[in-house]
Amino acid sequence: MTLPPPAPQGIAFTLDGVDELGFTRILNDLMHDAAFGRPLQVQAQEPRPGQAARLTLVFGAEERPLALSAMQRLKTILLRHGVQVDSIHVPGES
Repeated sequence: MTLPPPAPQGIAFTLDGVDELGFTRILNDLMHDAAFGRPLQVQAQEPRPGQAARLTLVFGAEERPLALSAMQRLKTILLRHGVQVDSIHVPGES
């Protein structure tokens, strides 16, 4: 019997106070940065009234070191844009 591959994991960033223009600029930086290329995926949820923007780095268990490195790079990009990260959820960490 073959076990199914482990489900993808995600490091989720909540970005309170980021407007649509700022979010677009952040996404543009992500799209042009090699740290966020395959096998990682970036899921984006734009800011909406009453709902903060979210970015999630999605990865398989075997790409965890790569994802943690990309997480640090994302923090740097966000700081460059003057964005305060309100919360980061990393699977497997409390």
